[in-house]
Amino acid sequence: MDKFRLVPFLYKSLSETKAYLPELNSIQGMTSGAGWGMGPFMEQKRLPPWIRKSLQTNQNFNKVHGLVGNLRLHTVCEEAKCPNRHECWSSGTATVMILGDTCTRSCRFCSVKSGRPPELDKLEPKRVATAAKEMNLKHIVITSVNRDDQLNGGADIFGDTIRAVKEMVPGITVEVLTPDFEGREESLNLVLEAAPHVFSHNIETVRHLQAQIRPQANYGRSMWALRKAREWEPTLEVKSGIMVGLGETEEQVIETLQDLRENGCSMLTIGQYLRPTKNHEPVHRFVHPDEFARYEEKARGMGFQAVASGPFVRSSYKAETLYAEMLDWRRGNATHVAG
Repeated sequence: MDKFRLVPFLYKSLSETKAYLPELNSIQGMTSGAGWGMGPFMEQKRLPPWIRKSLQTNQNFNKVHGLVGNLRLHTVCEEAKCPNRHECWSSGTATVMILGDTCTRSCRFCSVKSGRPPELDKLEPKRVATAAKEMNLKHIVITSVNRDDQLNGGADIFGDTIRAVKEMVPGITVEVLTPDFEGREESLNLVLEAAPHVFSHNIETVRHLQAQIRPQANYGRSMWALRKAREWEPTLEVKSGIMVGLGETEEQVIETLQDLRENGCSMLTIGQYLRPTKNHEPVHRFVHPDEFARYEEKARGMGFQAVASGPFVRSSYKAETLYAEMLDWRRGNATHVAG
């Protein structure tokens, strides 16, 4: 592996370079918010020292960047302006985003563009599988935009993608991060029937802030999706994620963790909300690492077996490591895992 270069990665065109201004800003210690990502709009206050991230690239980064482009794939790493993109791509991993790059919802935290999406691409599953093979992945995370314009929400493409990846890359473990499919059980079943190893759906924020932050979703429906996944197959790993810094209280976070646990979650991520643009929800506060540590301790005490909690933690950040932690717990408790 080449030595990391702590310099900006320059793109071929001015528009591409502008698209990655957040990463360029981070080199200067100017990192700012993005809902699960980063954006060029600075909060009007000094950022705490723990909200800093150096840009690191190597040959793996270039390989992943080129492969994603050549296969006409979207990644949540790019679309959501994830602050960990350079770290993950440099290690040869990426989170693939299917069903296009345009979401039918307009959550207040998310930088993925919203609007009227194009037709679904039926060849996308094969291209995702090809990327997984070319990247020699052992664990892949597949997520998507919301496709409320489709009767089944694009669940059939989810299922086809899971099967295509498993067929082309024997032995790979598959994690999916899905929408709520508007509460349609038949749509959710199309995903579960393809037997992913990890089913993830993010609660995103506490109950009190749901209508403000994710107006086209709701707390109960998200809990329903997680509960249904747990009921589908007891050994399917069920995972969720929550952001902090949106105006919630510590007590509300703890209550949300309890609800997640009661609805079958065994894996959990907790990260700092960062504002993508000036048009998104402002960051209400930057949560201290000590508070993240308290959340992790509380979560493990509730029975979560795999927890990642910290300022730069995101839903799929080091997903393979978190899944390995889950498997270690299962082996220690002599419980078989999904195949």
